[in-house]
Amino acid sequence: MIDVKFSGISDSEFSVVLKKRVNDYFAKNNLSKYGNRSMVIKSVVMLTLFILPLVIINTGIVTKPILLFASYIVSGLGMAGIGMGVMHDAIHGSYSNNRTLNKYMSYTMNLIGANATVWKVQHNVLHHTYTNIDKADDDLNTPFFLRFSPHAKWYWVHKFQFLYVWFFYGLSTISWITTKDFMSIYRYRKMGFFKKKNEFRTELLKLIIWKAVYYSFALILPMAMVPLAPQVVVSAFLAMHFVTGLSISIIFQTAHVMPDTDFKQTDEQGVISSDWSTHQLSTTTNFAPKGRLFSWLIGGLNYQVEHHLMPNVCHVHYRKLAPIVKRTANEFGIPYLSKKTFAMALIGHMKMLYQLGRKNTAYSN
Repeated sequence: MIDVKFSGISDSEFSVVLKKRVNDYFAKNNLSKYGNRSMVIKSVVMLTLFILPLVIINTGIVTKPILLFASYIVSGLGMAGIGMGVMHDAIHGSYSNNRTLNKYMSYTMNLIGANATVWKVQHNVLHHTYTNIDKADDDLNTPFFLRFSPHAKWYWVHKFQFLYVWFFYGLSTISWITTKDFMSIYRYRKMGFFKKKNEFRTELLKLIIWKAVYYSFALILPMAMVPLAPQVVVSAFLAMHFVTGLSISIIFQTAHVMPDTDFKQTDEQGVISSDWSTHQLSTTTNFAPKGRLFSWLIGGLNYQVEHHLMPNVCHVHYRKLAPIVKRTANEFGIPYLSKKTFAMALIGHMKMLYQLGRKNTAYSN
């Protein structure tokens, strides 16, 4: 397991005040912190966008390459929507107050080829607890040709990562569903995350079965049913994943790998020099807070500050909670990072990738 501790108390004055104000907001407006009708509608829309094109493809009525590519790409957009706006909340337990419903909605992650159990360790535990801490936050665990932390080892190829990273973002989900999940589950076992008897074996078997199901309806059956050359079907399938991978990666990475965010290191005793809540504010950036449709499409992930402070609250509430968080942070003199537009966030992310590509990147906590 990761041996990192935060120096501040877990219930700092800031977090106590913020928690009270958020609870007061829900009580005053007679609202549940979980999903609502909007969440149900979004789930139906995204699942339909993902499943319906694949159903059409598997009927064999798609006979032209351009229509095949279009169908797969629409499915890829639905896949991205599920990843950002459905399974994400379910695995955090914020989709519904019903644990069983959360469990089954989390399986939408498996439905799109990945694995809910692996994601829960990578995202809920490692990323949310140790945000932007090198060798602890698994989102910073990248191949050697990418450098997302100033504390990671530098290679000469990093000088060009701000140019080529977008291509590898596009390949991220195809890598995820083929090799990454398998490598991660074995690594997490070594880290001590599967302790119960036969737990690892059971989860590995589930992972294999779910992936077999996914590849069957998303690639193998289309290759049998579509009257086009197999390489055309494979190319369209890869195009679907490129759209999904690029969409998801740029949304998640622009929230943390930014010029204004911190990349703290532990001291010799493995301690971070701040409390957990302050750490989340210093390592996370919002963007496009006024883009309501954009926010709806990406599962509220433009409000990453609110999400990191309140992962147990459904994303449909973040727009209303953001002013409360910002006001409270300002009162306590804690930075509240936000970019006005998504374009500004992307530019900032590219600048940070460029800076991280310099051999002598200067950084201090």
